[in-house]
Amino acid sequence: MTLRLDANLSRRLPKSLAIAFPGSTHVEDVGLGPDDDLIWVFAKTHDFVVVSKDADFYQMSVKYGAPPKTIYLRVWNGNTKIVATLLTQRKSDIVAFHQDAESAVLILRP
Repeated sequence: MTLRLDANLSRRLPKSLAIAFPGSTHVEDVGLGPDDDLIWVFAKTHDFVVVSKDADFYQMSVKYGAPPKTIYLRVWNGNTKIVATLLTQRKSDIVAFHQDAESAVLILRP
């Protein structure tokens, strides 16, 4: 499972997640900017899970369902270390979410 990290998250985050979620990238690494609609279509087309602190992705997931699946981080101003720790510690929940065909959004809080 590959995570696609939204523009509102640090570009350093994929390196911190390399062991737990290999192949995960930041949207800027694939030439995408902060345009939520483009990120949504790209993630849907390439079977990525979008990770964001942006409520817009949560709202799109509720409105349109999956794919793509969205992990909505409720960390507000959490730094890169907090986000990396949260994602790594909740890996089993993230994997189960990814495998659940019915789920569109997973909310994670520290």
